[in-house]
Amino acid sequence: MNFFDFHKTIVQSSADSLKKLALFNPLTIHKKGTRAKAIFALAAVCFLWGTTWIASKQGVMYTPALQLAGMRQLIAGLIYVGFFLYKGTALPRGKEWIPVLVLSFLNFIMSNGLSTWGVKYISAGLGAIMGAIFPLWLVIIGLFISKEKIPQKAIIGLLLGFAGVCVIFYEHMQDFLNPDFRLGIILSLVATWTWAFATLYTKKQAASFNPYFSLGLQMVISGTFLLLFTRFGSLISVSNGKGGSQPLVEFVSFAGMPWQSWAAIGYLVIFGSLIAFICYLYALQHLPTEQASIYAYINPIVAVMFGSLLFGEKITVFITIGGLVALFGVFLVNRAFKAGVPPAEQPEPEGM
Repeated sequence: MNFFDFHKTIVQSSADSLKKLALFNPLTIHKKGTRAKAIFALAAVCFLWGTTWIASKQGVMYTPALQLAGMRQLIAGLIYVGFFLYKGTALPRGKEWIPVLVLSFLNFIMSNGLSTWGVKYISAGLGAIMGAIFPLWLVIIGLFISKEKIPQKAIIGLLLGFAGVCVIFYEHMQDFLNPDFRLGIILSLVATWTWAFATLYTKKQAASFNPYFSLGLQMVISGTFLLLFTRFGSLISVSNGKGGSQPLVEFVSFAGMPWQSWAAIGYLVIFGSLIAFICYLYALQHLPTEQASIYAYINPIVAVMFGSLLFGEKITVFITIGGLVALFGVFLVNRAFKAGVPPAEQPEPEGM
C-alpha cells in the first residue's frame, strides 16, 4: 500500500465511513434533515466533547480515575447493548468477537481510561490539546509502512504540530520535576498512541457487524474489566517506597461516592457518550466531511476556556500560541492528504 492510499483510507475515509453508520442509529437520525439542524448538531458536538474533559477533571477530584472511566463506560455500554438486545439484534459470533475485544482494549481500557487518569495530574485543557494531536501519530506510523515520500505540506504540519507542543511545554519545564505531572503527561501520550492504533485497526478489521452494538459491547467489556481491576487491585498492597504500603490501585465504595462524582458520570454518559455521538453522525451525514471535522480543532479551545472558568486553570501566552500552532499543524496534515486524493475519489457531501 502506498503512502497516499494509506492516508486516503485512514484520514480521508474515516469520517466518510462514519456517515454510513447512521443507518444503525437507534434514533433514526439517518432521515433527511436540514442544513440548519446539521450545523446545530455540529455546534453541540464542538461544545459537548470539549466539556467532557471538564467533566472528567471534575470526576477524578472525587473518584479514582480508572473507576470513574469504568463506570462511565459500563453504564453507557449497557444502554447501547440493552437497546439492541431489546430489538432482537444477535450477538457477535466466533471471530466477530476478535475486533470487539481488541478495540475494547485499545479504545476504552487504554485510550479512554488513561486519558481520564491523566487529567488527574494535568489540566483539562492540556489533556484536550494532547488528545487532538493524535493524527500526527498516524502520519508517523505511516512512515514505517509506506515507501513513498510524504507531501511537503504534511511535513510542515508535523513540524508545526510538534513545535506547538514544545511551546506549550516550555513553561512546564519545571513541572516535569513533579512526578505526578510527568505521570499525567505519559498517560496522556500513551492514550493518544493507543487511539491511533485503534484507528488503524478499525480501518483494516472493520466488519459489517452493527457498529453501534459493537461500540456498546466494547464499553461493557472495558467498563467491567476496569471496575473489577480497580476493586480487586485495591485489595493488593504494594510498597510505597517509604517503608509502608499502599493499595495497587484506588477504589471507593459506590455508597461513599459524593454527588459530584455521580454528576460527572451522568454528564459523561448522557452528553459525552450518547447525545454527542448521535449529533456527530447527524452532522457527518448532512454536512461536508471537511466541515464536520472542525470539531477536533474546537474541542481543545472549549476545554481550555471552561478549565479556566471552573478550575482556575491558567490560559497563558504559551498555551494559547502553542495550542493554536499545534492545531494548525494537525489541520495542515489532514489537508495535505485530502489534497492528495484524486477529485473523483473525494467523498460526496450528503444532505446539502
